[in-house]
Amino acid sequence: MEDKELIHLWKSYDQKLEETLVLNRELATDITRIKVQRFMSSMKPVKIFAIIIGLCWVAFVDLLIVRLFHTASPFFLVSAGIQVLLTKLAIGIYLYQLILVQQVDIGEPVLATQEKLSRLRSSTLWVARLLFLQLPVWTTFYLNAAMLLHAGILPVLIQLLVTAAFVYLAVWLFFNIRYENRDKKWFRLIFGGREWDPIIRSMELLGQVRGYKVEE
Repeated sequence: MEDKELIHLWKSYDQKLEETLVLNRELATDITRIKVQRFMSSMKPVKIFAIIIGLCWVAFVDLLIVRLFHTASPFFLVSAGIQVLLTKLAIGIYLYQLILVQQVDIGEPVLATQEKLSRLRSSTLWVARLLFLQLPVWTTFYLNAAMLLHAGILPVLIQLLVTAAFVYLAVWLFFNIRYENRDKKWFRLIFGGREWDPIIRSMELLGQVRGYKVEE
């Protein structure tokens, strides 16, 4: 009789322990989802600010291009056109990211949230690639034909070397800004703060939640 009671008590304790573990996992999952939602909310002001500044800058440069179209140097028009086009693409990506952030719901499946975070991560890398492609045009917008003809060989040579260096840097960054390089020093110098850290921390937290699911 005592053996049966002991077995019953042991099974009852084991069941309560299992229920407690399940409850703890559910609580941990809920807390994690709330943290993810908070991380995503912290990104909104940065995105909105970037969009507003970008729109103001685009409007200013577009106005310059229109007003100076018949008088400005071709170097200026081409450089400004490339710069403003890349900025417009970046603004479009920021708008897309803002929609993604708004769509993150703590009640949706973990995989769905992870998929949105993955798109946020990928689009953040693309914004950086596009903006760094602007580097060369900042070395050419002030040029004109008269300046190059009368400047002499040395200034022209210096100008070519500077522009070539910026082209090389822009192309190198475009092809090397990848998630696989996230642990490299130059990558960490570029990425950080409220545009990058919340995405990575959220993905790590959701990875833990998936771990809870697997254990269950």
